[in-house]
Parts: sequence; structure tokens; C-alpha cells
Amino acid sequence: MLYARGKTRLWDKIEKLRHVDGLRLSDFGTRRRHSFLWQEYCVEAIQAVLNVGEDRFSGTSNTALAYKHNLEAIGTNAHELPMALAAMASRGSDEELRASQYRVLELWQQSYHGELLILLPDTFGTTQFLEGAPEWVARWTGERVDSKDPFEAGDEYIAWLLRHGQDPRTKRLIASDALDAETIVALHEYFDGRIRFAAGWGTLLTNDFRGCHPRGEDTFEPISLVCKLTSADGVPTVKLSDNASKATGPPEDVARDRKSVV
Repeated sequence: MLYARGKTRLWDKIEKLRHVDGLRLSDFGTRRRHSFLWQEYCVEAIQAVLNVGEDRFSGTSNTALAYKHNLEAIGTNAHELPMALAAMASRGSDEELRASQYRVLELWQQSYHGELLILLPDTFGTTQFLEGAPEWVARWTGERVDSKDPFEAGDEYIAWLLRHGQDPRTKRLIASDALDAETIVALHEYFDGRIRFAAGWGTLLTNDFRGCHPRGEDTFEPISLVCKLTSADGVPTVKLSDNASKATGPPEDVARDRKSVV
């Protein structure tokens, strides 16, 4: 009964997305999935429906499933990179600490030869990141929104691109935090024609069994699993996030970085 109810919920969600023209969606649900087999079922279901006539399902961040089902392995850089460089830069000045988040982008460009250029600006807060970003950062392909409200973050990114002489309609905006079908549709409609919106659908794709337990228990509620770097070169790492409640790291270092970076 659990899986019958879970399948019904999944197919109801896919039905809400089936008629959304121009939708771009990918699976970001590996970390908090119910199981590997359930994630695979979700990926196969979406691929079967959304890629009929129009390829609206872009791929999955799970490389094994991407290989097995002939999908693109898709994702972005992660918070751990700027966390590591910031920790090592914290031995120096405040200016070096702030600059470390852009040094990550320089190294990324060099490593991938100008490809895979999606910003993840919220390690120490999106607003300060954009305000201090070098001019060349605006030429990157797009931005992934994590902890900030995606409507607000998208508007902020579009305004920033315009100030830097960039056409937002050529850029990509990827929302990826706590998304579900209704939010994905609303975001797609809100940004349609303004920027190339895409959704990285995670926990509520691959682990939504809320209210599905046969005995009404809550043991299948979606997990909240956070994996972050704890130290680099012997120095504790910090993530401030756009959501203050999601800050990680020793309290004294979080306080220091809020003063020095933000």
C-alpha cells in the first residue's frame, strides 16, 4: 500500500507538469532519496512522460542512472569548493577572504575550459556575492538558486545581469531547493520570457511518502540530510547561506565570517 500511494502521488505530480510548454526539469534527488530503486522509478516515469515530443526532462545528477538510461549527467559545482578556499584564506585579510569565492570561479573556468559555467552564489550570501563579483562573472551561463526564495533570487539575478549589460533571456536560472510540482509550474510561469528557467527537483521527487504510511505513522517523512565540508587544511569551514538557520561551522567562525564577508 505504501508504494501504491507513493506512485499515485508521483504520477499526480507528473500530470501537473505534463502540459507545461518549454519546461526544463532535472532530477537532483540522489542525496535524500527513499532508495536507489525508487529514484530510478521516478526518473523512468518522468522520462517516459516529459520526453514525448519535447525533451523537457534534461537529466539526472545520479551518474549511474544517467549512464543506464541514456540521460545527461547534470549538476553544478557545490558549496564545498568556496568553503574550502575561504577557510584557507581566513588566515589572511578580510579582502582575501571575500576574494576567495571568486577565486573558485577562476579555477573552475580553467579546469573546465570555459564550460559548465553555472554560478552557485549563496555560500556566503547571494547579495554580497553579486555586489562584489568581478565584471567577467556576469558572462557566465547562469545561476543556481539554493537557499534563497527562488522568485526573489531570480529577480535579483536578472536585475544584476541588466546592470552588467547582459541579456537575461540568454542566461539560465536553476531553482533547486524544496521544490514540488506546483512551485515548479509557478516559477516557470513567473520567469517565462525573462530568463531561461530550469528546475532541479530533489527531495519531493524522490522521497515524498508523506501521509502514505498504511498505519498513518510518520516514519516515512522526507529526511533532511546535509553534507558539508567541516575543515580544509586543518581550518574549520563555514557556510553562511542565504538562510541564516542553515549556517554551518563553529559559532565563532560563523560570526567572524558574517562580519568579514557579509
